[in-house]
Amino acid sequence: MNHNSNSPKLIYVLTGPTAVGKTELSMQWALDNNAEILSCDSLLVYKGMNIGTAKPDSNDLAAIKHHGINLVSVNQKYSVSEYLNYAMEAVEDIHQRGKKVLVVGGSGFYLKSFFYPVIDNLNISEDIKNSVDKIFAEKGLSGLQQKLHSLNPQGINKIDFKNPARVTNALHRCLASGKTVDQLREEFENQQSPFAHYKKRVSLLYRTRNELSERVKTRTDNMLILGLIDEVKSLIKHGIEINPSAARAIGYRDTIEHLKLNSSIEELRNSINRNTERLIKKQFTWFKNQIPIDYKYNLSVDNVKSTDLFK
Repeated sequence: MNHNSNSPKLIYVLTGPTAVGKTELSMQWALDNNAEILSCDSLLVYKGMNIGTAKPDSNDLAAIKHHGINLVSVNQKYSVSEYLNYAMEAVEDIHQRGKKVLVVGGSGFYLKSFFYPVIDNLNISEDIKNSVDKIFAEKGLSGLQQKLHSLNPQGINKIDFKNPARVTNALHRCLASGKTVDQLREEFENQQSPFAHYKKRVSLLYRTRNELSERVKTRTDNMLILGLIDEVKSLIKHGIEINPSAARAIGYRDTIEHLKLNSSIEELRNSINRNTERLIKKQFTWFKNQIPIDYKYNLSVDNVKSTDLFK
């Protein structure tokens, strides 16, 4: 089947909170629609993080070609910009082979990158990083704030001044570009999304909070039975702790803490459940405000089949 270059290119997106049931429906839809799956999960990129991420198993990976999984070692950082470059190539490749693209997952900026600009491509030199680090070492957060104010005499909006990382980031960008925070923001907002020339159809799966809560508990129990603790022990040997994005992930940070404190399995279980519930709450707010949703399916009420999606 050859891709017809005159037909509008489409990206199908299936999202929803953790534990809602995306995997099963996405697999069936991909099988029915000659599609390949592009993962949109910031943890599935890491090799060895399998049980705690509910990564598709070898049967799923054999049945449907997946992209965006097992890309880097757990001790390597992986950025949104790296994902974006990877995703652009993957989408183009899938379309060229005459297949449909199904993006599956719910990681904030990864998902947002399909709709809006998320990175500004400014190159921050080592000199600039070192000079800002020096200010912070000598004068602390107030030194950074002072320097940023001096570069933005008209004032600064929408920056969390109590957050050293945000202030450092803004300072890096002002020094690298010679522009003010407001000028940089305006330029950034006027950028075109990298996927602007694709049409998107977005389906959101959800369930009642009570049902999701029960599914989270079952999922945590399964992860512990499947060997989450041994997986984390192995990942510690492979350097997960030097990569904050991986080490702070729910399930992993709880287990690392459990191993250090020698807490009970019951405490570990409760910790994972509690933190997953918090994440789900944040995800619901995020879906409401951050991306355009075309179709919503309540899996608690409706018997949704893959053939119902995107309709």
